[in-house]
Parts: sequence; structure tokens; C-alpha cells
Amino acid sequence: MGPNPLAGAIQCRADGLHRCSRTATERDPIAMSDSPSITAAQLPSDIKAEVLSEALPYIRRFHGKTIVVKYGGNAMTEERLQRSFAHDVVLLKLVGLNPIVVHGGGPQIDNALQRLGKQGKFIQGMRVTDEETMEVVEWVLGGQVQQDIVMMINAAGGKAVGLTGKDGGLIQATHKLMDDREHPGEKIDLGFVGDIARIEPAVVKALQDDQFIPVISSIGYGEDGNAYNINADVVAGKMAEVLGAEKLVMMTNTPGVLDKDGKLLTRLSAATIDAMFDDGTISGGMLPKISSALDAARNGVNSVHVVDGRVPHCLLLEILTDKGVGTMIQGA
Repeated sequence: MGPNPLAGAIQCRADGLHRCSRTATERDPIAMSDSPSITAAQLPSDIKAEVLSEALPYIRRFHGKTIVVKYGGNAMTEERLQRSFAHDVVLLKLVGLNPIVVHGGGPQIDNALQRLGKQGKFIQGMRVTDEETMEVVEWVLGGQVQQDIVMMINAAGGKAVGLTGKDGGLIQATHKLMDDREHPGEKIDLGFVGDIARIEPAVVKALQDDQFIPVISSIGYGEDGNAYNINADVVAGKMAEVLGAEKLVMMTNTPGVLDKDGKLLTRLSAATIDAMFDDGTISGGMLPKISSALDAARNGVNSVHVVDGRVPHCLLLEILTDKGVGTMIQGA
């Protein structure tokens, strides 16, 4: 069975809510459970009230603040998690926060490439993107995946609008040459893979002012007229920086950032992350994710959260309750 999204809240009440408050050094993660999931409708009314009361201080604190969410992993492919994500985003908007969704679509891109007889290739966690692959990326991210997310949020009662980097000059890109970690001083050409040259936030701010929820695909456009595939974690991190977001939340298929023994690290500083890069604890697909998280935390985003997207309602649990579902990163 999957994780029980309300187990932590129920246990909090049973043990005393004071035991579950966040401290400066530790965050208590939601427990994973093999017992059947408990829905909100099955909870006694006093427990529902307690959970809502716990959320109230966070709603007040973050009212009017921008929350950038990088949407990916199992939460994009499992129907129950899709519904949970959409309802979380809509609820955040309804209580006065300003969620912005930045999405990837790696599994969907891989499936489309396989139908064309192509095999995806990655170097240091980044997709190698030739011209044919770039056409597939544009079609999948800017079309299929984005429209599915927009419709899902709208069906949950929100007002979502899809954007790519071309819209309003949102994401201006340059051709990326990546540092070769195995051969210092050398560069790797990944094809139509881009670096962010500039974010133009006007179109996003206009949508926010009109109470829309922007849904942004990670495609940038260069002055050379080419489209560029940009890692969605990088786009989410830079978007959070430019918009002065209160929080950046990155959804993953892991409990969060793990140490070498596979133990969840619930809170990390910049210095600790630098050491984990150096000793290889953070590697592969987590490299661009945690690098972007760290850049955002060092450049004005108050906190970055790497959360377990397999936990239903992980956004609400991370943002509006005392319980955590992943790793919190701060720049200090």
C-alpha cells in the first residue's frame, strides 16, 4: 500500500501536538504506512478541526506569497497522485497563496522517443537532445503534458494557464556547454540543451494578478530562433529566484535527500550540500535538482523543499502543517 497522508496528523493528536512542531535543527517526517489509507471523510470531526487549526498559522504567514512547485515523478503518472496534486494547488490558491507550477515530463518524453525507435541518453543527469529529440520535447512538454496539467487543475476548481518559454519572452535561453566532471576543464555539448539567459516574469505576474495559476513547461527560446530543452529543476529554481518566491518545492520519487546509508536528511545547510557534492553522495539525476535548490536558497528564496511526491497531498503537508515529507534546504 502507498503512504498514509494523514497518519502524521492523527499521530500528532494522539501524542500531543507539541511533539510535532518544527525546530531549528529537526523536522519530523510523515511516517510511511502499510495500513489502508484513511480519507478525510473518515476522520472524526475533532481531528479534522485540529488539522485545520494547525494549518491556520501557516496560511497567515504565507498569505500573498509565491510558492513555486516543480511537478514531476510519480505524481505526474499515477492518477490518485495527480488528483491530490491538483487539489493541493487549488487549495493553496484559494487560501491566498500564489502557486506557480513548473513541470518536466521525462517519462512521457522517453515513451514518445521509444515509439519513434529512439533511446534517451543522459550525461550527468542531463538529457542529450538532438534536433529530432527537441521536436519531441516541444510536442510532449508544450502540448500533451502541459494541457493535461492545466485541465486537471481546472477540473479541481482552479484557473490554470499554460506557458512555454516563448510566451511573453518568459524563458530566454543560450546553448549550454556542460562542465565535464570526469575531465575537469573540458566541456560537453548536449545538443539543443539550454542555459537560462534571462527570465522575463511580466506574463507570470499578470496571470497571478488575475488569479490564474501559471503552468510553465521547461522550454527556452534563444536569439538564434532555436528552442532549447532546459532541465525543469533549473527552470523552477531560477523562476523562484526571479519572482522572489517564499518557497520552492521540488517533488521527487524519493523521501527527500538521503545520506550514503539511505537515511533521510530532513534539514540541510549549504555547507553540508557542498560536502555531499564533493564526496559523491549526491549524484546522477539528483545533481541538477539539488544544485538548483541550493542556488535558489542562496539567492533569496527563503526555503527549498525536496519532497516525496509519492505521498498524497505532500504539498499541503509540507507547506501548511508541522509535519514534513522531505528535506528542507536553506542557504545559511
